[in-house]
Amino acid sequence: MVWRLAALLACAWAITVPLAAIASTPTLTRADLRAGQDLSGRWTYSIDPYRDGLAGFHREPAGEGHRRFDDTSVDAVTRARPNALYEYDMERSPAATLPQAWLAHDPALRHYQGLMWYQRRFDAALKPGQRAFLRFEAVNYTARVFVNGKAAGEHEGGFTPFSLEVTDLLKSGSNQVTVGVDSTPLADGVPPPVTDWENYGGITRPMRLVITPTTFVDEAWVRLSKDGSLAATVTLDGAEAAGREVRVRVPGLDLVMSGKAGADGVAQLSAAAPKGLVRWSPEQPKLYDVVVEAGEDRLTDRVGFRTLEVRGGEILLNGKPVFLRGICLHEEEFGENPARTITEAGARALLTEARDGLNANFVRLAHYPHSEITTRLADEMGLLVWSEIPVYWLVDFKSPRTLALARGMLADNIRRDRNRASIALWSVANETPVGEPRNAFLSQLVDDVKALDDTRLVTAALLSERKTVDGHPEMSLADPLADRLDVLAVNTYNGWYGNDPLDAVPAISWKKT
Repeated sequence: MVWRLAALLACAWAITVPLAAIASTPTLTRADLRAGQDLSGRWTYSIDPYRDGLAGFHREPAGEGHRRFDDTSVDAVTRARPNALYEYDMERSPAATLPQAWLAHDPALRHYQGLMWYQRRFDAALKPGQRAFLRFEAVNYTARVFVNGKAAGEHEGGFTPFSLEVTDLLKSGSNQVTVGVDSTPLADGVPPPVTDWENYGGITRPMRLVITPTTFVDEAWVRLSKDGSLAATVTLDGAEAAGREVRVRVPGLDLVMSGKAGADGVAQLSAAAPKGLVRWSPEQPKLYDVVVEAGEDRLTDRVGFRTLEVRGGEILLNGKPVFLRGICLHEEEFGENPARTITEAGARALLTEARDGLNANFVRLAHYPHSEITTRLADEMGLLVWSEIPVYWLVDFKSPRTLALARGMLADNIRRDRNRASIALWSVANETPVGEPRNAFLSQLVDDVKALDDTRLVTAALLSERKTVDGHPEMSLADPLADRLDVLAVNTYNGWYGNDPLDAVPAISWKKT
């Protein structure tokens, strides 16, 4: 086995379901730049520890007066029917400024795990030929979304975005949106219930009403290919996607790529890379404006171009060896009472401390996908990134449902950030115990990474083994997943966890197996 150890970081089962069968909501790349409106701001909230907003005492549908998502004026109903039994009125409930974990709403919610209802109103007026989506960057952990009292959809997973089409649910004028957020971790969920850091229940990242044409650009992946050409994969969504003309422009390079989408609504475009192309690197994080056009839709992004590969025991960035110097970061803003309110200023402060304060060129965003704000800033600031999904520790590796969840999260994470030049490594797991179900589970995720993105490297943080040889501790890595990875990372805590005194650490040896 060849070791490709980029950084030493502290911090018989058959799988037959094809990647294309893994359900995914629209990506809506760069939703922050699309037409529509930001729904951040004042929302009212109502705690629901017994989930009576979902069902009655005998599992019957929730009754009138308990359904927080009903589009009705409680005041008007109770005036007309004084005997109406309403236990809750979202219009008179406490208010919070979102996005924000609910531990910041009220000190009493610091350790609450369960269901919380959020509600607000917004104005909308769709024109003919337009579609509308509600896009949430992250809701932890499960979300049930209602628009004007009707179900819009559900999502499970606390760290990846999801979009729900609400074109037919909107009214011209004032609209009500209600979100039931349940932070309860599930035994067959991703991540599993056990953790030793705060995962923050609530609507923790921005949300937006996105307005698109009937057929629109859902995703545009623009990159420098291994053969040195520029390539673009443009995915359209809509009834008229097949055969539609697509054009990708990079004005800073005087480059235009054009072609037609196939029957699946996907256009594959390529062109020779201009001689003046400046490759992205930590030393020179050059980004280019990219414009994607298809019919009435126009999507913009800022993209860096670079190559990554492994050769022998080295990682090559733009054909040259790079040594990764970095740390693991959790998604927490500086301050005494973080509430996962990651703003551009907050993310910049974190990344600046790593880059300038610690001389890092690399950050591991542990142990879940971090905000889009963070990965875009890493592009701008010149930091290489390890991006990870929350498959850690006691995941139910035997459960098909859990595997489907993990595959969906991985696909959503990759599709969200494929244009981020800073991302060098897709990680499929952290500290998972070796076993046949686990090996098959993670091997499937590795296959998915390679199918979705051949321009980056795949990794995982692995556990080590320890034994005593000639009176001295010997650490080794004996994990069959290692042979499937481009880069190996070992989490080791000698002198931190365990009984080793600090002065014994230098005597610990490592052996590759």
